[in-house]
Amino acid sequence: MKRRHLLLVAVLALVALSGCTGFFGSDEVDPERLNENASYDWNTSADGTIVIEESKYTAVYAVENESSFDVYTVDGLGRERSVPISALRFRYDNGTVVSAANSSLSASESRQRTTVSFPANVSGKVGYSVGRTGKRFGSPTLGGEGSYTVVLPPNTGAGIPFLSRISPGGYESETVDGQQVIRWDEVTSDQIIVRYYLDRDLWLFGGLSAIAITIGVVGTLYYYRQLQAVIRRRKEAGIDLEEEDDDDDPRDRGPPPGMR
Repeated sequence: MKRRHLLLVAVLALVALSGCTGFFGSDEVDPERLNENASYDWNTSADGTIVIEESKYTAVYAVENESSFDVYTVDGLGRERSVPISALRFRYDNGTVVSAANSSLSASESRQRTTVSFPANVSGKVGYSVGRTGKRFGSPTLGGEGSYTVVLPPNTGAGIPFLSRISPGGYESETVDGQQVIRWDEVTSDQIIVRYYLDRDLWLFGGLSAIAITIGVVGTLYYYRQLQAVIRRRKEAGIDLEEEDDDDDPRDRGPPPGMR
């Protein structure tokens, strides 16, 4: 038993010395990754702006008198998880943009969160990029309550039930330069979710719906014709000869039984 305990302690010690993220502290994010190139919408007036692309998204958040900024996501079990950011930038209120290569801007990653550290308490906008796949975007409202903007990729859309989802409600949507832009003036929920579709998905859905409607109409007509044929054969066989005439007037039938 003692050997097992010693072995467990040794393994934990090795893990700690190796700097394994998630159990002991955090690791510095690779500077090369932080200095990758990306384009950001620094002119946005929203507290948080996310521009979704095919294989990544870029995010810009307003920062006011802060020394750090936490980036994280929430998994299916509601647990916070760090986000592998890249192309880290910061834009001061005077318009100066700095990177990790030419400033003290840095980032560290633990199991739960990725923390961006600024040289001092600063105000401006922080921008970063994150790789992604699929047709769904979800993120906690990292900038807190405020205004948010999400820009969908070209040739995509959201707003049609069953094919898409936008949460929370109370948003406005418009198309700018061929891309759908979703805006919230005030978000009070703790998460933003956008599920969108490709334009070709819309055509495919429309085509399948038309086929389903056509099959339904044809099936209904076929059933109606079959029913009419059965009724006609019953009449020809004399099965329905006792059926009362539709023009029969009940007053011509005489009094009810027992009153004659």
